[in-house]
Amino acid sequence: MTLTRHLSRAGLGLTGAALLTLAVSAQARELSVSTVLSDAFPWGQAAEKWAELLEERSDGELTLRVYPNSQLVSGDQTREFSAMRSGLIDAAVGSTINWSPQVPELNLFSLPFFIPDVAAVDAVTKGEAGEMVFEAIESRGIVPLAWGENGFRQVSNSSGPISAPDDLDGLKIRVVGSPLFQDTFAALGADPTQMSWTDAQPALTTGAVDGQENPLSVFDAARIDQVGQEYLTLWNYMNDPLIFAVNQQVWGSLSEEQQTWLRETAEEAGAWEISMTREQESERLAAIEERGVTVTELSDDEYQAFREATQNVLEKWAPRIGEELMESAQSAIDAR
Repeated sequence: MTLTRHLSRAGLGLTGAALLTLAVSAQARELSVSTVLSDAFPWGQAAEKWAELLEERSDGELTLRVYPNSQLVSGDQTREFSAMRSGLIDAAVGSTINWSPQVPELNLFSLPFFIPDVAAVDAVTKGEAGEMVFEAIESRGIVPLAWGENGFRQVSNSSGPISAPDDLDGLKIRVVGSPLFQDTFAALGADPTQMSWTDAQPALTTGAVDGQENPLSVFDAARIDQVGQEYLTLWNYMNDPLIFAVNQQVWGSLSEEQQTWLRETAEEAGAWEISMTREQESERLAAIEERGVTVTELSDDEYQAFREATQNVLEKWAPRIGEELMESAQSAIDAR
């Protein structure tokens, strides 16, 4: 009887050890996630929401560690896609602008005055054109999972109101590292100056550049009005969707269940962030105006003048984006 009990306890001990081994083997696998902005901004909050949802959904088996402020690429946000493709970064919540040097199709969203409103954004991203964009990303070694939103980009400066192309003449405007942005502002008579966001705020403070372009969420959260940006024009000249994505090798190393967790939580975090960003637009604008910023809203005729002034830029870049994608996007916009 004593021997039987002893063997029984030994068996239980072995079972416990086996369970412990299984538990250890199923310990959380942590993936790195890069973002350009911190959780002071909706962009960074999107990544944090993704991490929160995934940890909950997987019961801690698969987790994300968010690295904001482009720290995994030493502040050079245009290197993020390449770093993810090479495996230096596991995943990212990235900007279509920053990834466009490696994925030309992403320039679709940066074409000046091509996507006029949020209905057009949704028509493109949720339709055939959006699928084509995701296919272009996947063909370059990255698995896209979901859309987010940085929003329509507006222009500000320290000199005066901008309501016509001539108002930009000679202004030195900070732009991101994309040739399309250089072409757009050059077509409007400005002096586009490429620099990272890390360098932009000091340059605005010293007057090394006269203005910048960013979504309202960035203007508000970064208090850009405190670095001399007293004039803001709402012109919706381009949109910057965000994309939740993961390195292809990392994706392939995950179980089917883990892949489902990662994709579903990315989709949920993206939908949450898009809704939040849009809901906060009016509040952000009111807060900006309350701080004394002069806000200019374009009339339809004024908007059309900017569109006509940059038509040659659209014609130059459309072939690089691809005729089929351009036609699909235009059809979606027209049918919205």
